Amino acid sequence: MSEPISDPPVPGTRVSVAGRRIGHHGPAVVALGGGHGLSSSLKALRRLTDDVTAIVGVADDGGSSGRIRSELGLPPPGDLRMALAALCGDDAWGRTWSQVMQHRFGGTGEMAGHATGNLLIAALWEETGNLVAGLDWVAALLGAHGRVLPVSTVPLNIVADVRGADPEHPDEVKTIVGQVELEHSPGWVTNLRVEPGDPPACAEALDAIAEAQAIVLGPGSWYTSVLPHLLVPGVREALAQTSARRILVLNLDGRSASSTNEVGSTQDFTSARYLEVWRDQFPEVGLEYVLADPRCVDDVDGLAAACEAVNAELVLERVSVSQRDSEPTSPRHDTHLLAAALGNLLPHGNI
Repeated sequence: MSEPISDPPVPGTRVSVAGRRIGHHGPAVVALGGGHGLSSSLKALRRLTDDVTAIVGVADDGGSSGRIRSELGLPPPGDLRMALAALCGDDAWGRTWSQVMQHRFGGTGEMAGHATGNLLIAALWEETGNLVAGLDWVAALLGAHGRVLPVSTVPLNIVADVRGADPEHPDEVKTIVGQVELEHSPGWVTNLRVEPGDPPACAEALDAIAEAQAIVLGPGSWYTSVLPHLLVPGVREALAQTSARRILVLNLDGRSASSTNEVGSTQDFTSARYLEVWRDQFPEVGLEYVLADPRCVDDVDGLAAACEAVNAELVLERVSVSQRDSEPTSPRHDTHLLAAALGNLLPHGNI
């Protein structure tokens, strides 16, 4: 039997030449989400503060993550991997490890399609027997500028009732199970839930929310990356009770959610619809700011009214660039623009 792995260092803790720990600089910020949207937020936030905690979804059931989940009985590591890669530094070490974490094996054998970072995370989970400790060890190896935590300690399944999932029966309500299927399902989500129905929240994630000075939600796939966090009762309660500034970053196109290239359940959303869904499903969770790119808002007055209905201030700031001149309708979040916009909304000073 191998020797037990010792406790990992605290991610983000800087150490002086004499070995003395140096405190965090900047406000304590928690970012919730998953996938490319969360990565965009984290790349921006780590330029504003070195006290960043990502709270990441564990509902992915496709690709390498889905295989690890089904074959090893572990939570899907893919979104956690992407968050860790986003928190890598801009020096040679950080760029190299970020690229290695995201590397996928080719070929046609059993390793084909697996991401290196997924395998590394799974290995440390099995070696430590602890989800948080395993992630902290990976963060320490990467020199990550922050901490990455799962939203729940058990894998989740996203379940949605969708009207019009079958275009031939537009009034029929169908139950869609699984993140991948929901992401690509057309129609109108009438009910969203997770299984198990009362999943345990990660205790360290709740502590991070309680200690945060700002909470950033989104951008990202609305029904699969953003809202599922609030379906974990402990997380929803913590977000409702926090004194931190809660900032919702809207997707880049209210009609197509193009920040994530989503073509499913939000493809016909107006910008205001995101806030209407939030108010209907989570009225107890307040928002202080809603950040939107004015070039990607279909109706500014309608969005302003929707923000007012949830007592949030609408902030219009350019946060995107087009990917290529040949694809002017496919904007993406720009790290520096998003950092500048978020920097104006975060509290200032150290904790």
